[in-house]
Amino acid sequence: MNPSLTFKSGVRDVLPTVFGYIGVGLAFGIVAHTSHLSLLVVAGMSFIVYAGSAQFIITSMLLLHDPLSGIFISTFLVNSRMILMSTSLAQYFRHESLFKNLLIGSLVTDETFALAMNKQNKTKGKLSFAWQSGANLVAYLVWGFATVIGAMLGGLIADPTRFGFDFALTAMFIGLVYLQLISDRHLGISLQLYVMAFVALVYYLAIGVMSQNFALLAATVAGCLFGMGMKKWR
Repeated sequence: MNPSLTFKSGVRDVLPTVFGYIGVGLAFGIVAHTSHLSLLVVAGMSFIVYAGSAQFIITSMLLLHDPLSGIFISTFLVNSRMILMSTSLAQYFRHESLFKNLLIGSLVTDETFALAMNKQNKTKGKLSFAWQSGANLVAYLVWGFATVIGAMLGGLIADPTRFGFDFALTAMFIGLVYLQLISDRHLGISLQLYVMAFVALVYYLAIGVMSQNFALLAATVAGCLFGMGMKKWR
């Protein structure tokens, strides 16, 4: 990853990440097919909803004939973390128009957010609309087409977990966290590890008294506040 912030650089930087999108996208398409969702529904969900974990939840809830209100609320809770991510990312695009900020926010994902945080370590805290759009657009298209292909191949693979598709997303995040740890010299590895341990502890304690989605949101907010406090203290 170099300091270039062009559209082409964004496309190039996100390419290693899209292998995770392909694996998880294929897995979702296969699951959707076995859940009797049509190819059109799979494509519409991927290109409109565009939320991997939420799409799995929506599929399972549709299979159980859950009410639409429950599906809407569950989808919002699962994706509520994106509010925090978009807010954090917006500071790098304050000079851009509202339309461009909305465009970035609508296509940002966990992976492209983590990629952006890693990128700004290489560019002295700067990001560009062109670079972010390149990364977001490639991730968006790869995810959508991967899920459609997975739905088309659904009849050939009965158990996607047998091929490790279910671990693709986890493996991708492990790689992104590792890159963040070794590249951010300003914060240092020790501080980042303290924050990660604190978030894990809060999540472990919170999951006993609230749902997984609320616990994740609470741990994320607590981790942000803890990280800010630690940074000022140091």
